[in-house]
Amino acid sequence: MMRVLAFLFALLVALPLNANEIVGALSQNRVSLTANFTGSEILVYGAIRRDAAEVLAQGTVHEQSPFDVVVVIEGPRETAVVWRKARRAGIWVNVDSVTLASVPSYYAVATTNPLAQIITPETDAEHRISAQQTIRVAAGDDSVEDASIYTQALLRLRERSSAYLTLTRFVHVDRDILFRARVQLPASLTEGAYTTRLYLVRDGEVLNQFRTAIFVRKDGLERWLHQLAYDRPFIYGFLALAIALVAGWGASALFRLIRNG
Repeated sequence: MMRVLAFLFALLVALPLNANEIVGALSQNRVSLTANFTGSEILVYGAIRRDAAEVLAQGTVHEQSPFDVVVVIEGPRETAVVWRKARRAGIWVNVDSVTLASVPSYYAVATTNPLAQIITPETDAEHRISAQQTIRVAAGDDSVEDASIYTQALLRLRERSSAYLTLTRFVHVDRDILFRARVQLPASLTEGAYTTRLYLVRDGEVLNQFRTAIFVRKDGLERWLHQLAYDRPFIYGFLALAIALVAGWGASALFRLIRNG
């Protein structure tokens, strides 16, 4: 804790006086995916450096409204295909699809207050803060009349599986200076870099932002098997076949032992 406080104090001293700025850090920058990985909690913390003129005006009629802070954690991007089902001859079948390019595999938005109350739609569109603004429709599916139906469906599916999170009032700001937020990363993480963006917001506008990242990678036996499958597919296939044969022989031997006993 003393190291954290010293870090925050150093940030406050180092920042210039002529602008409102936000800086932050993470409790851990690396997450290892192992066989017993069940998720990980990330503490996002930092400090707000207030403009000198605002500090002098504090307690007067010229005092500004309080700050809001938005924390966004975005996982590696991927391509997603969303299908629309329709009833044909009494059964439900896939009839149309839209390919969504650059869709985050994980997306969490933590805020001091409800997102719609602290930023304008124009600010959201400019900075792509919400998950809905982040998703883009693939250029190859421009022929679809209403692609928003598919993006909304994808959002619902990923929110239901906790891949996309909206964490309202999960960011706590103390005296308009220090802030902190705890975000839970699920067990089903994709390997790669998780971009973390911090936004300093006031009156619907973004005043400043800060970026860092969390790096997620397989570790131990999982990483060895992953590398073996890609670098030595023949050996990996032979090993998988050998394990299957040994497991089958073992199950057969155990069955005979139980039957004869």
